[in-house]
Amino acid sequence: MKRYNLLIVLLLLIFNVTTAQKKKSPAADLSILKDTKSKIEATVPLVIQHLQAIATKEGDNNIVINGKTALGKEYGILESEWFLYRNNMKNCIMNNSSKKAKKCMEYHTQYLRNTFINYSNYISNLTRKNGYLGVEGDTKFEFKPADIATKLTEAYFNANDAAGRMKADQKREFLGTTMSDDNKLAPYAQLAQ
Repeated sequence: MKRYNLLIVLLLLIFNVTTAQKKKSPAADLSILKDTKSKIEATVPLVIQHLQAIATKEGDNNIVINGKTALGKEYGILESEWFLYRNNMKNCIMNNSSKKAKKCMEYHTQYLRNTFINYSNYISNLTRKNGYLGVEGDTKFEFKPADIATKLTEAYFNANDAAGRMKADQKREFLGTTMSDDNKLAPYAQLAQ
């Protein structure tokens, strides 16, 4: 009888070790959140610089003032969606089984992706070369909504797999880091100076 218990314990130990090695603990890498935050924040000065070039060429400072106001509204929409996304993804993982969590995460990622696409279209249209305004060339952004959404999905799916191997307190602490100030977008007023 004791041999069988020992055998079962050894098999469970071997299974846990091989599972951890196979997954390579992918979870801990949610650095894509900081990368995404940086890419979003980097768009604001580029757009304002473009608006300033137009205003200088046209001799009308209202272009910058009105452009900043409109960009601020779009950035505000993206900022609130970014907060909701991170919170919803955390809740999907915390409160659901693995299968339900993935469906929940796909749903929220689609919303964020659509918001990214809207923002990308807005800043692209605002900074596109336009002969009337006399702009020399398009402004290039490192902001690709489809790529970012795909990387975020992979990171959160890996986080979900890893969270499944954690105890409740570890899981809560691990997923709580996604809501830290490091991943929060800077206020528009700070970026638009």
